[in-house]
Order: sequence, then structure tokens, then C-alpha cells
Amino acid sequence: MTHAIDPVNLARALIAAPSITPATGAVFDVLEEALVPLGFTVERFIDGIEPDGPVENLLAVRKGKGPRHFGFAGHLDVVPPGVGWTGDAFVPEVRGDLLYGRGAVDMKGAIAAFVAAVAATPTECGTVSLIITGDEEGAAIFGTRALMEHMDARGIRPDMIVVGEPTSVNRLGDMVKIGRRGSVNIWIDVPGTQGHVAYPHLADNPIPKLVKILAAIDAVSLDAGTDWFQPSNIEFTDIEVGNGATNVIPASARARLSIRFNDRHSGAELVAMVERLAHDVEPRAKVMGKISGEAFLTPPGELSSLVAEAIHAETDVVAEMSTSGGTSDARFLHALCPVVEFGLTNATMHKLDEAVAVEDLHTLTAIYRGVLMRALVD
Repeated sequence: MTHAIDPVNLARALIAAPSITPATGAVFDVLEEALVPLGFTVERFIDGIEPDGPVENLLAVRKGKGPRHFGFAGHLDVVPPGVGWTGDAFVPEVRGDLLYGRGAVDMKGAIAAFVAAVAATPTECGTVSLIITGDEEGAAIFGTRALMEHMDARGIRPDMIVVGEPTSVNRLGDMVKIGRRGSVNIWIDVPGTQGHVAYPHLADNPIPKLVKILAAIDAVSLDAGTDWFQPSNIEFTDIEVGNGATNVIPASARARLSIRFNDRHSGAELVAMVERLAHDVEPRAKVMGKISGEAFLTPPGELSSLVAEAIHAETDVVAEMSTSGGTSDARFLHALCPVVEFGLTNATMHKLDEAVAVEDLHTLTAIYRGVLMRALVD
């Protein structure tokens, strides 16, 4: 028994429920109302407190007769719309061949397409789950990781997961993400002694020390890349002294840097490296790191192959397997099972007048259904 769901109508309903990160409430109501008639058991829970919460999460499971369990992961939260939209960012509108609205691409459109695909997939197939958070665009503290804990407590573990991030570049289906680089932000605080610039012997200027530390870090070449990953890179993102006076040597100087790294490194190792370089110049320097995610790779295999086959069957496109781009919640989910990311074209995500081609929503639905049938039917 299957049901028909129009992915465009569902995408419109999701967009019309504003859900700036962290998201709760009405947008989850829309999704739940679409899933329950399809035979899903839906669990929703709130986690976290301000400033990074509260966050709503949704886990929906439809038991099937087949032995395999396919998971789809995504997020209903969106970034703020910004000023300058042609229309209202949360009033979805089809103009020409495009559906406009915040979240159309990233990633309410993909969620709508997957729900429509499940609706067209017989319940006799294997188990299907949706792992949906309201906290991906923000701090991502109380979102997918909380969902994973919730799943673990209930013994729920998919055999494979597709994350519906907008991975396509020039046309739908041209890129599938099979891994992501890791990300770590590091803060360096160099202490000094404040004093008058005319009496430097009575002060200790931290700025030259910070400059030496940054020069030492800048001289580091982490690697030349791997078979699947581009080279790791270190980027300085902020330098701060906060000195409003022209005749005062400051008491401290601070810098922040971001490292995107491949699977030759770990976040902790990179924080330790920066700490070592800083202490070589100033032993009193304080170094703090925040690891957003470790690098991971799902080597080409069954999951990436069946996704590529489904893409080619609907579009004749040969998908490129890539690890480029930023981070996603796949950085957490890969601990459960093989994970790849595949979704709509990403040209307008996070931009003014974010829009998805109506035809792409229907094609993505067909691709996702092809993935489900290949994954669940022997």
C-alpha cells in the first residue's frame, strides 16, 4: 500500500513554517502530519537550554518486513533570511520554474522529496527512518548528537544513511559527498604587562610575541592531500587587542584560527600542535580549541554505488564522489553506519531568494525512491 505525496506542496508547507535555528514547533507539526499516515511512528523531544537551545528533534520509524534499515537524516532549521528578498522568505512562491523560500534548497526541499519517495515505496520493503533535527545550522549541540543518543537507548541503528544536504553543484546529481574534512577553531591568548609606550622597559608587549606565534603557525604545511581529500589548511580568522589608546602597551593580545583538516589528522592533535608552537614563543600563552567535527570517509562501496545508480537511472548523470565543502551532521552519523550525502543543487543556499527548481524536486523524489528500492529490496 502506497500513498501519493506531492513534494512541491510538502516543501511549500515546510517553508511556510518559519524555523530559524534553533527550530521548534510548527515546522515539526507539518512533517509529523505527513509521516503518520504513511505508517511512521513519530517521536519528538526537546533538548537543550539557551543560548544554544531549546532544540526540537524528530525520529520517525516505519517498520518493514525486509531485514534492512535505511535512514535519512536532515534538518528543518534554517539560517536567518536576511534583508532584500524579492518576496517574503517564509511565504513560498512558485515563479516560473522555481519555488522560492528560505529552506527550499537547504534543506526542506530534500526532506519533502524523501517523504514523497517513502510514500511511493511499499511498506513490505525494509525499515525506513527519518532522523531530523532543528539544530544543524547553529551550534549543533542539542541536535543530531542528541538524536543518536535517543536512538541508541532504543536500539535503533540503520544499516546505511543518506543525509539530504544540497550536494549537487551545476545540475542535480552531479556530486555525492562520501566524506568531509574535520574542523577545529583555536583561540590563542598571549599575556603581557600594560604600560606607557615611552617606558617599554616597565611593560611587556604581547603583540610581537603573538606575531611570532602566528608566523610559526603560518609556516606549517600540514599535508599535500590524500586520494580523497584536498590538503588541510590553516586560516587566521581574527586578531584582537582592544587597545583604544595610542600611547599604551596592551596587557594582552589574542588571535583565532580555523583549521579544516583531512583524515591524516585529528582535532586534538592539531590543538596540541598549536599549543606547542605558542609555548615555544611564550610559555604563558593560553590555547583553547573547539573541535566541530573530525574528518571521516565512507570509502566507495555499496551505499555510494546504489546512490550513483539511482541518480544515473533518472538523469543520465554520472555522479562525482567528493569530500569537498564544509561540515554537516554526517560528521556525527558516520559513527553509526556508512553515510553519504546527496541532495539538491546548492547555488542559492543561504542566499537571498533561495530557490529550487520544481522539476528537481520531482526528480529528486524519483532518485530517492530508486535509492530506497535498491537498498531495501533484495
